[in-house]
Amino acid sequence: MAREDEYDYLFKVVLIGDSGVGKSNLLSRFTRNEFNLESKSTIGVEFATRSIQVDKKTIKAQIWDTAGQERYRAITSAYYRGAVGALLVYDISKHTTYENVERWLKELRDHADANIVISLVGNKSDLRHLRSVPSDEAKSFSEKNGISFIETSALDSTNVEQAFQTILTEIYRIVSQRPMPESTGTQINGGAGSSHIPIRLPPTNPVSDSKQNTSCCS
Repeated sequence: MAREDEYDYLFKVVLIGDSGVGKSNLLSRFTRNEFNLESKSTIGVEFATRSIQVDKKTIKAQIWDTAGQERYRAITSAYYRGAVGALLVYDISKHTTYENVERWLKELRDHADANIVISLVGNKSDLRHLRSVPSDEAKSFSEKNGISFIETSALDSTNVEQAFQTILTEIYRIVSQRPMPESTGTQINGGAGSSHIPIRLPPTNPVSDSKQNTSCCS
């Protein structure tokens, strides 16, 4: 079993979307297999890591989560910097969170690298009796915008693993097939013992399963 500091690729993936759609619980479910019913809105930034295997390569995912409220937009640029993947999350039971997806997508494309891999995630699929966003509508939107789509439930774990595995595998396929120019800002770290050319992300202090709760306005 590889040590935590041994990996072939380090991918930064960001979670975006309105506050309260379940971004923090998607993060904790994937990285720690935990769910908090009383989860409160994230203040500042939190990230956690988890390693997976793809084609016998160790992929270390650094998943970032931040609050969705407008008043935290000051951290936008730093949050997106170096990200190679993004999960754009909405709540299937709250149509307003879906209506804001287009704005989030625009913000993402304004601030992130042009080649970032994006997946639209309809979370809280366990609330099917309260559904206000038809799956077909969201799927049509994702196809129109050239992004993937999946529905998840952080509560009962439905498709959470698949959502992260899919986007990380897609990033790996792209990165492994062609060298990414250093000027893109989407550089991937080679870990200890890696045979790949070391490519750097901006310094993020990627401590295993750690949290960084930092106020944006301090």
